Amino acid sequence: MSEMTIADVNRSIGGKLAVLFGGRSAEREISLKSGAEVAAAFNRLGVPVETIDVADDDWMRRVKSSFSQVFIALHGPGGEDGTVQGALECLGVKYTGSGVLASALAMDKYRCKQLWLGMGLSTPKFVELTAESDWSAIIADFGGVIVKPTCEGSSIGMSRAATAEELKSAWQEAQAYGRVFAEQWVVGSEYTVAILNGKAMPAIKLETDAEFYDFNAKYLSNETRYLCPCGLSTEDEQELSELALAAFNSLACEGWGRVDVMRDSAGRFNLLEVNTVPGMTDHSLVPMAAKQAGLNFDQLVLAILAGSLADGAQV
Repeated sequence: MSEMTIADVNRSIGGKLAVLFGGRSAEREISLKSGAEVAAAFNRLGVPVETIDVADDDWMRRVKSSFSQVFIALHGPGGEDGTVQGALECLGVKYTGSGVLASALAMDKYRCKQLWLGMGLSTPKFVELTAESDWSAIIADFGGVIVKPTCEGSSIGMSRAATAEELKSAWQEAQAYGRVFAEQWVVGSEYTVAILNGKAMPAIKLETDAEFYDFNAKYLSNETRYLCPCGLSTEDEQELSELALAAFNSLACEGWGRVDVMRDSAGRFNLLEVNTVPGMTDHSLVPMAAKQAGLNFDQLVLAILAGSLADGAQV
C-alpha cells in the first residue's frame, strides 16, 4: 500500500488531509514540531493538508465538517492513549496508527510490561510505587532503578535512584504525572526499532553521555550519537527485530510505531516500551531508520498514510 501514487491518496482522502497536533500533554511542544514537519511533507508531495490543534475546543467540529482522513501527530496523554482515536471512530473518520485499545495499552507502560511478562517476552523487572512502598526493600531487591511515570513519554518525569531516599524522592517528583513504577536499571546498550506497515526497519543504537536517554538527550542535545547501522551482527539484529515486532504485535498495534529495547551485559535484549506515535522532528528516530531503509521523510509520511488507507484500516 506504500506504493500508492499521490493521485491515489488524494482520491482516497477525498479532499484535504487533517494533521492533528499540539494538544495539552507535557509533550505538546514536540507534537507541534512533529505535526509541522508532517504537514510540510504533505505540502511538498502535493497532498492538500490542514493542521488542527486538539487543544482548541472546536477541533472535533472542524474534523467532522471537513475531513474523512486524519494523520495523528500527537504525543502523550490525550493524543497517543486512545482518547483521540476513540473520538475519531465516533466521528467515522479514518486515522493513522494504532486503534483505541492498542494505543491505551502501549501508553500504559506498567500494564504493557505485565502483558509481556505473561507472554514470556523479556522485560526488566518492575514494581508499581505507592505511598506504602517499602523503599529499602525495593532497592535491596532491584539494586539501581529508573523511576517512570506510567503514562508519559519523551522520558518526562523519569529519574534514576540507587538508594531508598533517592527512590522515594524520585517517586514524589514523578507523581505529578500520575501513576508511577520503578524498573530495574539495566547496564548495557540501548536500541530502538521502528515498525512500518508490518516490517521492522534497521535498528538504531543510542549513545549519550547523559545519565540516560532523557528529554534533553532526545530533543535538545547535539551530542547524542545515533548509530545506524547499529553495529550488531546480522543474527543479533534479526533477533532484535523479531522481538520488537513481537512486542508491537502483542499489543495489536497497527501501521507504524517504535519499540525501545535495552541489551544487558549478558547480551539479552529487554523490552522497555512501545511508542505508537513516535516523534517526527529533526531529532527523531523513525525518520533516521527510514532513511537507512531507503525512504526519505516525504516517502515515510506517505507510507504511514497509505497504511491507514489500506483495507481493514480504522474507520
